[in-house]
Amino acid sequence: MTIIGETSQGAAACLAVEGEMTIYRAAELHPVLLDAVRTTDAPALDLSQVTEFDCAGMQLLLVARREAQRLGKALVLRGASPAVCDAFAMLGMSAEGEPA
Repeated sequence: MTIIGETSQGAAACLAVEGEMTIYRAAELHPVLLDAVRTTDAPALDLSQVTEFDCAGMQLLLVARREAQRLGKALVLRGASPAVCDAFAMLGMSAEGEPA
């Protein structure tokens, strides 16, 4: 199973997370997400292949967004699986992971 896939175009990168985005993978995903935010001008995240998404996954997403904002960037969400969309809906968030 691929953990993270990356496609780049110049200073932009889209990371694709596959499989779980849960407490069981948080320590593995945290540094990869933050590194991507820090090293690209226009970071994007594709969560369309995420099979499970819990509060740790949400925390990872929010930490990455906060880091992007701190650096004057915007972390764009390019895709969300049904598991991610269900979690967003339960939290009253839009499909882009923003407060509704």
